[in-house]
Amino acid sequence: MLAKLTSKNQITLPKAAVSSVDAAEYFEVTVEGGRIVLTPVRVQNAQAVREKLEQLGITEQDVEDAVAWARR
Repeated sequence: MLAKLTSKNQITLPKAAVSSVDAAEYFEVTVEGGRIVLTPVRVQNAQAVREKLEQLGITEQDVEDAVAWARR
């Protein structure tokens, strides 16, 4: 597969490459041995995290207490 780098440093990834990995909107970019490596990253939004904490019965005070404990 071939992809062209534009003058604005943008690349369109070939559909075959993207469809062969889990759906992702963001990619971690690293350079390894002269190669650019893209790794799909799943980004969760803050609201989803808040909803999960609420489902688990974890309050803001619980989080503050845990952070304070970890910083000791």
